[in-house]
Amino acid sequence: MGELIAAMGIIRNVFDKYAGEEGDKETLTKKELSKLLREQIGEELSSKEVDEFFDNLNEDGDSVISYQEYITFVAMLMSVLG
Repeated sequence: MGELIAAMGIIRNVFDKYAGEEGDKETLTKKELSKLLREQIGEELSSKEVDEFFDNLNEDGDSVISYQEYITFVAMLMSVLG
């Protein structure tokens, strides 16, 4: 398996680990996103920061983060941190 395919699997596994803790396994709630950021990136954000971050990621306004919105977030992180 190529490195890119392996990396895509890891990205999906991280989403799946946190999505659905509070319900729908296909989306991240604000609480799930906060936990993902804290555990995977090491960022402890204030409630206000989580709200702002969540609102920016939630492009369709449905109050959850879809896998597509999560992928946008991962791409943004790669641009900033890469």
